[in-house]
Amino acid sequence: MKKDHFEDPKAPAANRLWPVVNVAVRDASGRLLLIERSDDGYWALPGGMVDVGESFTAAAAREVREETGYEVEVTGLVGLYSNPGHVTSYDDGTVSQECSMVFRGRVTGGTGAVSEESSAVVFVPTEDVAALRMHPSMRLRVTHALAARTEPYLG
Repeated sequence: MKKDHFEDPKAPAANRLWPVVNVAVRDASGRLLLIERSDDGYWALPGGMVDVGESFTAAAAREVREETGYEVEVTGLVGLYSNPGHVTSYDDGTVSQECSMVFRGRVTGGTGAVSEESSAVVFVPTEDVAALRMHPSMRLRVTHALAARTEPYLG
């Protein structure tokens, strides 16, 4: 079981960094690919942990494929996210500090499909994104992904 702690002064201290990747994929109409997470019901960019022996971009493409059914090519970097005030605790005593890389990507194949980790896979019109239930840290990543930033976020 995991518990998310966001800007919580009573949160346990982090004892591990787990690199996580997310990918912001937009279609030709500008809609953003999002999943509804099956574990907590939040909407999010597809993504997950980087495996040992895997590059960040390979992990990004794999995670999108696993969670959405789409094949993607990584095309750029949205930002780096490492907020020490955002930790996740697990029953085994592991407490992981946020350590995420968010990429831009484009669909190169595949067909949208849900997985064990996603209860919905949808290209969402940008004007509808604000109304979706989303964790604050993911909201920041999505906001940056939709902005016309010329440089990646470094935080």
